[in-house]
Amino acid sequence: MNPLLSRPGTLTGPVVCPDDADYPAACAGFNLLYTNRPAVIVFARDTTDVVNALTWARQHALPVRARSGRHCLEGWSTVDDGVVIDVSHLKSAAIDAAARTATVGAGLNQSEAVAMLGRAGFAAPTGTEGSVGLVGATLGGGFGLLTRAYGMACDNLLAAEIVVATARGGAEVMVADAHTNTDLLWALRGAGNGNFGIVTSMTYSIHPLAQCIYVVARWPGLGNLSAVFDAWQRCAPFSDPRLTSQLEIRRDEISMVGVLASGSERDALDMLAPILSVGAPRVECTDANWHDIFAGFQIPMDDEPANWKFLSQFMSDPFPAEAIQHIGTYMSTAPTPACNYFTNALRGSVPVSEPAGGAAFAHRDSLFYAEPGAGWGVRGGAPAADDPLTDRCLNWITEFGEALQPFMNGAYTNVPNAGMPDWERAYWGANVDRLRAVKAQYDPDNIFRFEQSIRTAPSSEKSDSPTSFRQSQNK
Repeated sequence: MNPLLSRPGTLTGPVVCPDDADYPAACAGFNLLYTNRPAVIVFARDTTDVVNALTWARQHALPVRARSGRHCLEGWSTVDDGVVIDVSHLKSAAIDAAARTATVGAGLNQSEAVAMLGRAGFAAPTGTEGSVGLVGATLGGGFGLLTRAYGMACDNLLAAEIVVATARGGAEVMVADAHTNTDLLWALRGAGNGNFGIVTSMTYSIHPLAQCIYVVARWPGLGNLSAVFDAWQRCAPFSDPRLTSQLEIRRDEISMVGVLASGSERDALDMLAPILSVGAPRVECTDANWHDIFAGFQIPMDDEPANWKFLSQFMSDPFPAEAIQHIGTYMSTAPTPACNYFTNALRGSVPVSEPAGGAAFAHRDSLFYAEPGAGWGVRGGAPAADDPLTDRCLNWITEFGEALQPFMNGAYTNVPNAGMPDWERAYWGANVDRLRAVKAQYDPDNIFRFEQSIRTAPSSEKSDSPTSFRQSQNK
């Protein structure tokens, strides 16, 4: 047996190898479209375990990936024949109510963070899917139904503890905050996912929030799509900043959800009136605390399709009729009921401001974000490679994305567009050169690399080989 595949005695923390019974469960991510077979998975219990795992991987010249919530949608948080350093067990949390800050371990997912803050009467902006790791969402940007009220998740990041790969072949712990390694903190705010090191804890600004209004509106079929979408894109990004709303379009229904951070049901309905006046939607309102609302719209993992392919798009201008027509055309022919087109209103007319020290996230001034998604397959069923829907769904989402490409002006690193030309500029715009400089300083040996990691220089484009299934689909 290859000695690297036997249980390595120099690692600390629970370690899972290919000959262990729990290896398949330890490997599996949210999106089963992509699978990898790492040589070692380390479930770190503390920062020391992370340092030891990174040092061991470097001693054995093995590729490294960091993982928290297992939601890396292209499967890039694991790697064949490498070391996965999983921080999902780092679930510490401490709130300083007087300072309005929270310091949390990198293992918290978004549901855990929302609940923890909510019990103390606070909130912070996160994405909407609870099982997503808080650290991953934040380091790529992080937005959801509190974004227009409180900014991006990365805008609220005050400090991070991070394990980096030193030039001497080892690993060490650093802190990035307003006074120390400030350029690294800037980079972590929007470009931190796996590019510079492994974040083990984060300190956030948090916001008192006692009550919200949650509005859900549904229109059957797609007959009102043009009018609903146009009303939403001309209203949602320009409404009171306490209100954030989203559209979701499926092949048989349009739905809109909105959250008003503090206020009355009447306030929320008045703000959404231009949208709700289209057709005859079924409208429901809930007045509750944010953590109960958040928990209420979560979907159990077993109910999610096994396989997903998403694309990401930021828009600075309203969609013309042609673009909305493309959405209707593709959604009406979606290959499964789970396929959708999702939007999130951003700041619009609200003055856009970066946090003190700035942030690498480049799209906070967009009108809205959009995400075409294809979902198919049953968890525990046939693997994607054997599912006859796989090719159909992948072709559909590719063509859908190409139809809307002329109307977008950016993409989201948390929902990567694999194969996109000039993806660095699409994700980070004018910040790419500065990010490469930060990369060269904090990861001089390019240890933290993957298919779309920041390159230290144009010639430094080496990445680890993708899975065989990904290779076959991209031919």
